[in-house]
Order: sequence, then C-alpha cells, then structure tokens
Amino acid sequence: MSVNYIRRALLGALAIAPLSGLIACGYRMRGMVDLPFKVIAITGNPSPPLRNDLQAAILTGTDVKVAINPKDADLILDVSNEINGREILAYNSNGQISAYRLTIRVTFRAYDITGGDIVPESEIYMTRDMDFSNTTVLATDVQQQQFLTLMRKDLAVQILRRISAAAKNPQARSF
Repeated sequence: MSVNYIRRALLGALAIAPLSGLIACGYRMRGMVDLPFKVIAITGNPSPPLRNDLQAAILTGTDVKVAINPKDADLILDVSNEINGREILAYNSNGQISAYRLTIRVTFRAYDITGGDIVPESEIYMTRDMDFSNTTVLATDVQQQQFLTLMRKDLAVQILRRISAAAKNPQARSF
C-alpha cells in the first residue's frame, strides 16, 4: 500500500467521525419535519410560488407525498389567503424612503379526510426589514424578491411544523 492511500483513508476517517457522532445522537437537519401522515394535498388559493415552496418543503423535509387530488390524501392543507405587503419603515434626512418592511401573511387550515381539524383556521406571518437607496433601485428590487422568496420558504416550513405539533398534541390545537 502506498503512503497516499493510507493518508487519504485517515483523512476520510477524520472527516466522517464528527458526522457519525451526530447521526448516532439522533440529529436531524433543521428542514426535517416529522408528520404522522402519508399523503398531503394542498388546496385553496396559494400563489404559485407558495404552492411550490410548500411542495418542496413537504417532499424534501418530510417522508410524506403530495397528492394532486384531495381524495387521495390523509391530510388536506387549505391555504385560504396569502397577502404580500410592503410598508415604509423609515425616511432619511432628505425625506426620501430609506427602509421598507416586507410582510407575508398566510391564512390556512389543515384537516384530515373526515373533516376534523388538525390545525383550525390560523394565520401565520413573517416580516423582514430592508434598507432602500434611490441610487440602487434595480438592485433593491432584486433584493426584495430574494427576501420574499426566502420568507415564503421559511413560512412553508413553519406551516409544516405547526401541523406536526398539532398532530402530535391534539389538546393544543388552538394557536
């Protein structure tokens, strides 16, 4: 055996050792959500980006499948309302806008195939503050879209976490 082979094997073992310790203690990545359902259907009128983010969060962060037809699902996630907003947060000394607050507000309900509420109609929202400059308007628009994308992804995971918590503890279903 060559020295390089032994060196690579030792470096590989050193790199894997911390990961095996995390796996052994039951560590799971933050995106993982434990849902006691096999198939979820998304109904209502979420925007296409929110629907995609919910589907991505379900498919990558859980062991659950997404159904197209609600009759094939054991949980229905009904998104009844989604509102994106932007309000002025601050002005500079010249009276020009210097900061905005971005908001996304989603109203949803989760219920099983019998119609029993897992999560009664609830609202979840997120805000982000964003600096603004008149000299970089195009860059600010791109930054705003990036913020909204990240906010929607985070909201999708939070909705799944709320469903998971309510399904595991039926007494605490009022949020």
